[in-house]
Amino acid sequence: MDAQGRGQADDNNVDPADQWVFNPDTGNYELRLDPSGQGPARPADRKAPGRRSAGRPGAGGGDSDTRPLPVQRRGRGDGDGDAEPAEGGRAARRAAGRAGAAAAAAGAAASRRKPKPKASGRRKFLYWTAGVVGFVLVAGCGTAFVIYQQLDGNIKKVDVGEENSAVTDGPVNLLVIGTDARTGKGDTGYGDSGSVGHADTTILMHVSKDRTNATALSIPRDLVTDIPDCPTKQPDGSTKVVPGQRHVRFNESLGQAGRDPGCTWRTVEKLTGLKINHFMMADFNAVKDLSNAVDGVEVCAAKAIDDPKSHLKLSPGRHVVKGEQALAFVRTRHSVGTGSDLSRIKLQQQFVGSLIRKLKSSAFSSPGKLLDVAQAATKALTVDTGIGTAGKLMDFGDDLKKVDLNKITFATVPVLDNPRDKATVVLDSAKAEPLFKMVQQDHALAKGAGKGAGGKPGAPVKKAPAELVRVDVTNGGGPFGAAQETVDWLQNTKGARLSTNAGNAPEKLSATRLEYAPNQADQAATLAEWMGLPKGALKKTGADAGPKVPMKLVLGKDFTAPGSPIEAPTETPEGVQHVSADDKNICAK
Repeated sequence: MDAQGRGQADDNNVDPADQWVFNPDTGNYELRLDPSGQGPARPADRKAPGRRSAGRPGAGGGDSDTRPLPVQRRGRGDGDGDAEPAEGGRAARRAAGRAGAAAAAAGAAASRRKPKPKASGRRKFLYWTAGVVGFVLVAGCGTAFVIYQQLDGNIKKVDVGEENSAVTDGPVNLLVIGTDARTGKGDTGYGDSGSVGHADTTILMHVSKDRTNATALSIPRDLVTDIPDCPTKQPDGSTKVVPGQRHVRFNESLGQAGRDPGCTWRTVEKLTGLKINHFMMADFNAVKDLSNAVDGVEVCAAKAIDDPKSHLKLSPGRHVVKGEQALAFVRTRHSVGTGSDLSRIKLQQQFVGSLIRKLKSSAFSSPGKLLDVAQAATKALTVDTGIGTAGKLMDFGDDLKKVDLNKITFATVPVLDNPRDKATVVLDSAKAEPLFKMVQQDHALAKGAGKGAGGKPGAPVKKAPAELVRVDVTNGGGPFGAAQETVDWLQNTKGARLSTNAGNAPEKLSATRLEYAPNQADQAATLAEWMGLPKGALKKTGADAGPKVPMKLVLGKDFTAPGSPIEAPTETPEGVQHVSADDKNICAK
């Protein structure tokens, strides 16, 4: 090793640092084992479609022979792109045996190949778990199989009864759970002794279908909610149903009465109306280990913090925290804000945003550094079986990293003080329901984002008086009794006495629909305003209706209750706390 940190050349004059080459097309470093510097030779024949790449461990073996491992070249597809054999089996085996030297030399290789190419059109979001794993696994052929084995062995899995694919064409909802458990040395001070941990920190990360925006919803642990019945897998393979509970703290959805992460999963789905794809869970050690792996995370305090409970002491200004100090930062609450869990959530959002910014920075372009982070992340993780391998995590992260950092928004589920118990909070439905609708319909949580295709219905300005609104209401997917409830609301609240319950619709609809004739446009405009119907819900027929023919309102699965708008707002509801992950000016107050 010389003064520049470069490895010495071997008997074939191959510098390990020169084996790592930045590919401007993929934005990744690739291991090149060709000493001439002309790249690997073309293969004699292409792999047959569907053949497993040798860089991934196969179910049937085949990796125990002495043939050189192929260089993994990651494309934009499913992650199993073509593999090209490295030139020279002896060089390949020597590179695999010196994997540590090659990784350490990667930073030097990168520095000699400046300037680093700019990202094409957007800054990429590297999600700290899956994205890091993905980079490391495709970094080079000599170490890929070993890294797969190591990282696969790190990851713990829980079967929650859902087997969703790692990558989907639709929106993605990832449930991130931080428990109050801490094991190993120094396991005093936090969490319940002997507990698997409660849902102490819970964030629902929603990534839009088109991958243009993401919303991270923090759910207060002291929120009073309902926990549904929960089937849990037992060690003997059987399934035990843990009975649900009403009006209990949210954090009891995990660790109480044998509840596993699948119970928190189901509780969040019931609360938000969003279908979850995957979960990731980590305990207190994850904060310590990850902050150490990245050499600290920058945080900011607007005033001095001295919390005897968390043992955090910070002077006003910016600080870099790691290890126990980082854990104390995300746990403290008594010396910031109102001293509540809601104040602590703001600190956690600041910490995670800063961690993401650091991971996407040039400081983490070397495979060696990323491997440290990947090891720390996967050792701390428990996930569902759908992303329970390093390969699946790699595919999952490669899909999600398309979101720009400045399009990721942290928000907190709106709550109110519980008048019956000051130590808990209850859902602020007036703010929470439109917030959930925004997320469900992939609207970005950012001020001034524009109304897009939303906005008020494009019905005529002229509106009919309530006494002339004639409509038959049927239930085509709404809650039980929704048609009668809506008719009662229309007659008693709006004065629409000509509204009628027409029973169940002949077909189920995902979205509510109002059919009206051209000469009923004024009635449709009135009803659409009352119901908060989007423009797409209004369907005009071709011919005029008779004088006593009613309009037809079919309540779809998107209907929740009369008076609750079906159309989602296009800007964050007033009073909902939210910040951008790209905001570097957030300080704890």
